[in-house]
Amino acid sequence: MKNFKTIDLFAGIGGIRLGFAAHGCENVFSSEWDPAAQLMYEANFKEKPFGDINSIDPEDIPDHDILLAGFPCQPFSIAGKGLGFLDTRGTLFFNIEEIINAKKPQAFLLENVKRLTTHDNSQTFSVIIDKLKNSGYAVYHRVLNSLNFGLPQKRERIYIVGFRDEINFDFPEPLGFYQPLAELLDDDRDVPKSYFLSDNIREKRLKAVKGSPPNPSIWHENIGGNISALPYSCALRAGGSYNYLVVNGIRRLTDREMLRLQGFPEDFKINIPYSQLRKVVGNSVSIPVIKAIAGEMIKALELKQKLKQSAVQLSLM
Repeated sequence: MKNFKTIDLFAGIGGIRLGFAAHGCENVFSSEWDPAAQLMYEANFKEKPFGDINSIDPEDIPDHDILLAGFPCQPFSIAGKGLGFLDTRGTLFFNIEEIINAKKPQAFLLENVKRLTTHDNSQTFSVIIDKLKNSGYAVYHRVLNSLNFGLPQKRERIYIVGFRDEINFDFPEPLGFYQPLAELLDDDRDVPKSYFLSDNIREKRLKAVKGSPPNPSIWHENIGGNISALPYSCALRAGGSYNYLVVNGIRRLTDREMLRLQGFPEDFKINIPYSQLRKVVGNSVSIPVIKAIAGEMIKALELKQKLKQSAVQLSLM
Protein backbone atom coordinates (compact mmCIF):
# COMPACT_ATOMS: atom_id res chain seq x y z
CA MET A 1 0.00 0.00 0.00
CA LYS A 2 1.28 3.47 -0.90
CA ASN A 3 1.60 6.37 1.50
CA PHE A 4 -1.30 8.72 0.90
CA LYS A 5 -0.60 12.37 0.11
CA THR A 6 -2.49 15.06 2.02
CA ILE A 7 -2.98 18.82 1.81
CA ASP A 8 -3.53 20.85 4.97
CA LEU A 9 -5.96 23.77 4.45
CA PHE A 10 -6.76 26.28 7.22
CA ALA A 11 -3.87 24.41 8.77
CA GLY A 12 -3.55 26.32 12.04
CA ILE A 13 -0.57 24.83 13.85
CA GLY A 14 -0.87 21.45 12.12
CA GLY A 15 -3.02 19.33 14.40
CA ILE A 16 -4.94 17.60 11.60
CA ARG A 17 -1.70 16.99 9.72
CA LEU A 18 -0.18 15.29 12.77
CA GLY A 19 -3.16 12.94 13.06
CA PHE A 20 -2.69 11.72 9.49
CA ALA A 21 1.12 11.69 9.67
CA ALA A 22 0.74 9.11 12.45
CA HIS A 23 -0.57 6.76 9.73
CA GLY A 24 2.26 7.44 7.31
CA CYS A 25 0.61 10.17 5.24
CA GLU A 26 2.86 12.65 3.43
CA ASN A 27 1.73 16.28 3.38
CA VAL A 28 2.44 18.08 0.08
CA PHE A 29 0.81 21.50 0.62
CA SER A 30 -0.37 23.69 3.49
CA SER A 31 -2.29 26.95 3.75
CA GLU A 32 -2.81 29.21 6.79
CA TRP A 33 -3.22 32.98 6.88
CA ASP A 34 -2.68 33.75 10.60
CA PRO A 35 0.92 34.98 11.13
CA ALA A 36 1.29 33.46 14.62
CA ALA A 37 0.05 30.07 13.45
CA GLN A 38 2.35 30.29 10.42
CA LEU A 39 5.35 30.89 12.70
CA MET A 40 4.55 27.90 14.88
CA TYR A 41 3.76 25.67 11.90
CA GLU A 42 7.07 26.55 10.26
CA ALA A 43 9.01 25.88 13.47
CA ASN A 44 7.55 22.39 13.73
CA PHE A 45 7.21 21.27 10.11
CA LYS A 46 10.07 23.20 8.46
CA GLU A 47 7.74 24.82 5.93
CA LYS A 48 5.82 28.08 5.91
CA PRO A 49 2.19 27.62 4.88
CA PHE A 50 0.83 29.49 1.88
CA GLY A 51 -1.20 32.52 3.02
CA ASP A 52 -4.71 33.61 2.05
CA ILE A 53 -6.60 30.74 0.43
CA ASN A 54 -8.43 33.25 -1.75
CA SER A 55 -5.12 33.90 -3.51
CA ILE A 56 -4.63 30.26 -4.43
CA ASP A 57 -5.59 28.97 -7.87
CA PRO A 58 -6.97 25.47 -7.18
CA GLU A 59 -5.17 24.17 -10.25
CA ASP A 60 -1.83 25.21 -8.71
CA ILE A 61 -2.31 23.01 -5.66
CA PRO A 62 -0.32 19.75 -5.88
CA ASP A 63 -2.16 16.54 -6.61
CA HIS A 64 -3.14 14.73 -3.42
CA ASP A 65 -5.16 11.81 -2.11
CA ILE A 66 -6.80 13.35 0.95
CA LEU A 67 -7.85 16.96 1.51
CA LEU A 68 -7.78 18.12 5.14
CA ALA A 69 -9.48 21.30 6.32
CA GLY A 70 -10.46 22.63 9.72
CA PHE A 71 -12.25 25.56 8.09
CA PRO A 72 -13.05 28.63 10.24
CA CYS A 73 -15.56 27.84 12.95
CA GLN A 74 -16.23 31.36 14.27
CA PRO A 75 -19.06 32.09 11.79
CA PHE A 76 -21.03 29.15 13.18
CA SER A 77 -20.12 29.26 16.88
CA ILE A 78 -22.10 30.84 19.70
CA ALA A 79 -19.03 32.81 20.77
CA GLY A 80 -18.57 34.00 17.18
CA LYS A 81 -22.14 35.38 16.99
CA GLY A 82 -23.27 32.62 14.62
CA LEU A 83 -23.47 34.67 11.42
CA GLY A 84 -22.67 31.68 9.21
CA PHE A 85 -22.42 32.46 5.50
CA LEU A 86 -23.18 36.13 6.28
CA ASP A 87 -19.67 36.25 7.78
CA THR A 88 -16.96 36.44 5.12
CA ARG A 89 -15.12 33.64 6.90
CA GLY A 90 -18.17 31.45 6.42
CA THR A 91 -17.80 31.64 2.65
CA LEU A 92 -14.37 30.01 2.87
CA PHE A 93 -16.12 26.65 2.65
CA PHE A 94 -16.67 27.40 -1.01
CA ASN A 95 -12.89 27.60 -1.52
CA ILE A 96 -12.74 24.03 -0.29
CA GLU A 97 -15.50 23.06 -2.72
CA GLU A 98 -13.57 24.63 -5.62
CA ILE A 99 -10.39 22.75 -4.71
CA ILE A 100 -12.27 19.45 -4.36
CA ASN A 101 -13.86 19.94 -7.79
CA ALA A 102 -10.55 20.92 -9.39
CA LYS A 103 -8.27 18.28 -7.85
CA LYS A 104 -10.75 15.45 -7.19
CA PRO A 105 -8.93 13.84 -4.22
CA GLN A 106 -9.84 10.31 -3.18
CA ALA A 107 -11.12 11.56 0.16
CA PHE A 108 -11.46 14.55 2.48
CA LEU A 109 -11.86 15.35 6.17
CA LEU A 110 -13.49 18.60 7.27
CA GLU A 111 -13.80 19.73 10.90
CA ASN A 112 -15.94 22.42 12.52
CA VAL A 113 -17.91 23.30 15.64
CA LYS A 114 -20.93 21.20 16.60
CA ARG A 115 -23.23 24.20 16.10
CA LEU A 116 -22.58 24.05 12.35
CA THR A 117 -25.09 21.18 12.25
CA THR A 118 -27.94 23.31 13.64
CA HIS A 119 -27.02 26.78 12.36
CA ASP A 120 -29.89 28.56 10.58
CA ASN A 121 -32.26 25.67 11.35
CA SER A 122 -29.72 23.25 9.85
CA GLN A 123 -29.92 24.96 6.46
CA THR A 124 -26.21 25.86 6.47
CA PHE A 125 -25.22 22.26 7.12
CA SER A 126 -27.62 20.99 4.44
CA VAL A 127 -26.02 23.33 1.89
CA ILE A 128 -22.54 22.06 2.77
CA ILE A 129 -23.50 18.36 2.62
CA ASP A 130 -25.43 18.80 -0.64
CA LYS A 131 -22.53 20.58 -2.31
CA LEU A 132 -20.09 17.85 -1.25
CA LYS A 133 -22.41 15.15 -2.55
CA ASN A 134 -22.94 17.04 -5.81
CA SER A 135 -19.16 17.05 -6.22
CA GLY A 136 -19.38 13.28 -6.51
CA TYR A 137 -18.58 12.12 -2.99
CA ALA A 138 -20.12 9.68 -0.56
CA VAL A 139 -20.37 11.80 2.59
CA TYR A 140 -20.36 10.73 6.24
CA HIS A 141 -20.59 12.99 9.28
CA ARG A 142 -20.64 12.64 13.04
CA VAL A 143 -20.22 14.76 16.16
CA LEU A 144 -17.41 13.38 18.33
CA ASN A 145 -16.30 14.49 21.79
CA SER A 146 -12.60 14.65 22.66
CA LEU A 147 -13.47 13.36 26.16
CA ASN A 148 -14.28 10.00 24.58
CA PHE A 149 -10.90 9.72 22.88
CA GLY A 150 -8.54 9.96 25.80
CA LEU A 151 -8.27 13.72 26.34
CA PRO A 152 -9.58 15.47 29.47
CA GLN A 153 -11.26 18.18 27.38
CA LYS A 154 -14.96 18.37 26.58
CA ARG A 155 -14.75 19.40 22.94
CA GLU A 156 -17.61 18.42 20.65
CA ARG A 157 -16.88 18.90 16.96
CA ILE A 158 -18.54 17.85 13.72
CA TYR A 159 -16.35 15.76 11.45
CA ILE A 160 -17.31 15.41 7.79
CA VAL A 161 -15.66 12.64 5.77
CA GLY A 162 -16.05 12.08 2.04
CA PHE A 163 -14.86 9.46 -0.45
CA ARG A 164 -14.87 9.71 -4.24
CA ASP A 165 -15.83 6.04 -4.52
CA GLU A 166 -18.45 4.13 -2.58
CA ILE A 167 -16.49 2.66 0.28
CA ASN A 168 -16.83 0.73 3.52
CA PHE A 169 -16.23 3.39 6.18
CA ASP A 170 -17.25 3.75 9.81
CA PHE A 171 -16.31 6.44 12.28
CA PRO A 172 -14.10 5.24 15.15
CA GLU A 173 -15.80 3.97 18.28
CA PRO A 174 -15.27 6.09 21.41
CA LEU A 175 -12.69 4.82 23.87
CA GLY A 176 -15.00 5.75 26.71
CA PHE A 177 -12.32 7.18 28.99
CA TYR A 178 -9.98 10.14 29.26
CA GLN A 179 -6.54 10.72 30.74
CA PRO A 180 -6.64 12.09 34.31
CA LEU A 181 -5.94 15.81 34.57
CA ALA A 182 -3.21 15.09 37.10
CA GLU A 183 -1.14 13.50 34.32
CA LEU A 184 -1.30 16.62 32.14
CA LEU A 185 -1.02 19.48 34.62
CA ASP A 186 2.28 20.93 35.77
CA ASP A 187 3.16 21.08 39.44
CA ASP A 188 2.13 24.52 40.72
CA ARG A 189 5.63 24.93 42.17
CA ASP A 190 7.03 24.83 38.64
CA VAL A 191 4.60 27.38 37.22
CA PRO A 192 5.74 31.03 36.96
CA LYS A 193 3.94 33.48 39.26
CA SER A 194 2.56 35.39 36.25
CA TYR A 195 0.04 32.57 35.67
CA PHE A 196 -1.53 32.90 39.12
CA LEU A 197 -4.69 34.93 39.72
CA SER A 198 -4.74 37.96 41.95
CA ASP A 199 -6.12 37.47 45.45
CA ASN A 200 -9.21 39.50 44.54
CA ILE A 201 -10.10 37.41 41.46
CA ARG A 202 -9.34 34.16 43.28
CA GLU A 203 -11.68 35.06 46.14
CA LYS A 204 -14.47 35.99 43.71
CA ARG A 205 -14.05 32.64 41.96
CA LEU A 206 -14.14 30.72 45.21
CA LYS A 207 -17.41 32.40 46.21
CA ALA A 208 -19.01 31.79 42.80
CA VAL A 209 -17.97 28.19 42.13
CA LYS A 210 -20.69 25.55 42.24
CA GLY A 211 -20.46 22.53 44.55
CA SER A 212 -17.29 21.04 46.04
CA PRO A 213 -14.53 21.24 43.44
CA PRO A 214 -12.64 18.00 42.72
CA ASN A 215 -8.87 18.11 42.89
CA PRO A 216 -7.39 18.60 40.40
CA SER A 217 -10.03 20.46 38.45
CA ILE A 218 -10.37 23.14 35.83
CA TRP A 219 -12.79 25.91 36.69
CA HIS A 220 -14.85 27.11 33.75
CA GLU A 221 -16.57 30.48 33.44
CA ASN A 222 -19.39 30.49 30.87
CA ILE A 223 -20.75 33.46 28.92
CA GLY A 224 -23.26 34.16 31.70
CA GLY A 225 -20.48 34.39 34.29
CA ASN A 226 -21.37 31.12 36.05
CA ILE A 227 -18.44 29.05 37.26
CA SER A 228 -18.21 25.27 37.46
CA ALA A 229 -15.28 23.09 38.55
CA LEU A 230 -14.80 19.87 36.60
CA PRO A 231 -12.29 16.97 36.51
CA TYR A 232 -11.66 17.88 32.87
CA SER A 233 -11.38 21.04 30.81
CA CYS A 234 -14.17 22.65 28.86
CA ALA A 235 -13.28 23.38 25.24
CA LEU A 236 -10.26 25.59 24.72
CA ARG A 237 -11.36 28.72 22.88
CA ALA A 238 -9.45 31.13 20.71
CA GLY A 239 -11.39 34.09 22.07
CA GLY A 240 -11.75 32.97 25.67
CA SER A 241 -10.83 35.46 28.39
CA TYR A 242 -7.62 34.99 30.33
CA ASN A 243 -9.68 33.66 33.24
CA TYR A 244 -12.04 31.53 31.13
CA LEU A 245 -10.32 28.32 32.31
CA VAL A 246 -8.51 28.23 35.65
CA VAL A 247 -6.61 25.34 37.24
CA ASN A 248 -7.96 24.59 40.75
CA GLY A 249 -9.33 28.13 40.89
CA ILE A 250 -5.89 29.64 41.38
CA ARG A 251 -4.02 29.92 38.08
CA ARG A 252 -4.29 29.94 34.31
CA LEU A 253 -3.26 27.06 32.09
CA THR A 254 0.33 27.19 30.88
CA ASP A 255 1.13 27.11 27.18
CA ARG A 256 2.36 23.50 27.40
CA GLU A 257 -0.73 22.40 29.34
CA MET A 258 -2.98 23.81 26.62
CA LEU A 259 -1.07 21.88 23.96
CA ARG A 260 -1.34 18.70 26.04
CA LEU A 261 -5.10 19.17 26.30
CA GLN A 262 -5.21 19.03 22.50
CA GLY A 263 -2.92 15.99 22.34
CA PHE A 264 0.20 17.67 20.95
CA PRO A 265 3.51 15.91 21.65
CA GLU A 266 5.87 17.21 24.32
CA ASP A 267 8.50 18.13 21.73
CA PHE A 268 6.13 20.40 19.80
CA LYS A 269 7.97 23.71 19.60
CA ILE A 270 6.55 26.90 21.10
CA ASN A 271 7.93 30.06 19.48
CA ILE A 272 5.13 32.61 19.92
CA PRO A 273 3.92 34.69 22.91
CA TYR A 274 1.39 33.26 25.36
CA SER A 275 -1.38 35.61 24.17
CA GLN A 276 -1.03 34.33 20.61
CA LEU A 277 -0.62 30.72 21.65
CA ARG A 278 -3.95 30.79 23.50
CA LYS A 279 -5.61 31.75 20.23
CA VAL A 280 -3.93 29.22 17.94
CA VAL A 281 -4.37 26.31 20.36
CA GLY A 282 -8.02 27.25 20.87
CA ASN A 283 -8.43 27.20 17.08
CA SER A 284 -6.66 23.86 16.77
CA VAL A 285 -7.98 20.30 16.93
CA SER A 286 -7.80 17.34 19.30
CA ILE A 287 -5.16 15.16 17.70
CA PRO A 288 -6.28 11.79 19.17
CA VAL A 289 -9.73 12.26 17.57
CA ILE A 290 -8.15 13.12 14.20
CA LYS A 291 -5.77 10.18 14.49
CA ALA A 292 -8.66 7.79 15.18
CA ILE A 293 -10.67 9.08 12.19
CA ALA A 294 -7.58 9.01 9.97
CA GLY A 295 -6.99 5.38 10.89
CA GLU A 296 -10.48 4.41 9.74
CA MET A 297 -10.15 6.45 6.55
CA ILE A 298 -6.80 4.87 5.67
CA LYS A 299 -8.17 1.42 6.42
CA ALA A 300 -11.13 2.03 4.09
CA LEU A 301 -8.93 3.39 1.29
CA GLU A 302 -6.45 0.51 1.57
CA LEU A 303 -9.25 -2.05 1.47
CA LYS A 304 -10.59 -0.37 -1.67
CA GLN A 305 -7.11 -0.58 -3.23
CA LYS A 306 -6.84 -4.26 -2.41
CA LEU A 307 -10.23 -5.01 -3.93
CA LYS A 308 -9.28 -3.15 -7.12
CA GLN A 309 -5.99 -5.04 -7.33
CA SER A 310 -7.77 -8.35 -6.85
CA ALA A 311 -10.24 -7.46 -9.59
CA VAL A 312 -7.41 -6.62 -11.98
CA GLN A 313 -5.61 -9.88 -11.20
CA LEU A 314 -8.78 -11.89 -11.81
CA SER A 315 -9.36 -10.17 -15.15
CA LEU A 316 -5.85 -11.18 -16.28
CA MET A 317 -6.30 -14.84 -15.42
